[in-house]
Amino acid sequence: CRQTRAAELLLDRAMAALGAEAVGIMQTLLDQTLEYTKIRKQFGRPLSANQVIRHRLADMAMQCDEARSMALRAALMADAEPVARGRAASGAKAKIGKCARFVAEQSVQLHGAMGVTEELDVGSYFKRLLAFDTLFGGSAHHYRRHATLGGRIAPA
Repeated sequence: CRQTRAAELLLDRAMAALGAEAVGIMQTLLDQTLEYTKIRKQFGRPLSANQVIRHRLADMAMQCDEARSMALRAALMADAEPVARGRAASGAKAKIGKCARFVAEQSVQLHGAMGVTEELDVGSYFKRLLAFDTLFGGSAHHYRRHATLGGRIAPA
C-alpha cells in the first residue's frame, strides 16, 4: 500500500534524524563527564586519576563511536530502496538506543547525585536519551524488524 510505504519512509528518516541527535547528546555527556572527572577531587586526587574511572570513560567513548557509525549509516541509507533503508534505520535505532542508555547511565553515575539535579544538563540529557530508546519501538522491536527485512525470520 502506498500510504504504508510513505509512513515507513517517514519513520525511517525520523529514526535516522533522532539517531543523529542522540549521538550529539551522547558526545556532550561524554565531554561533560570527562571534564567533571578532571576537576572533581576525591581522596586528594581527581576522579579521572582512578583507573576504573578511566576505563568507564573509555567504554563511554567506544559506545559513542559505535553509535556515530550506525547513525551515519542510517543517514547515508535514507534514500535507499525500502528494505535496505529499513534495515539501516532499525539497526541504527536498536544499537544507538543501547549505546545511549549506557552512556547516559554512566554519565549520571560518574556525576554522582549531581547527575540527576536540575542544576546540571546531565539530568535532562539522561531523560532525553531514555525517551529516544523507547521512541518508535525499543531495541527488541528493531532487532526483529531488521531480521525480518533481511529475510532471516518470518514476519510476526
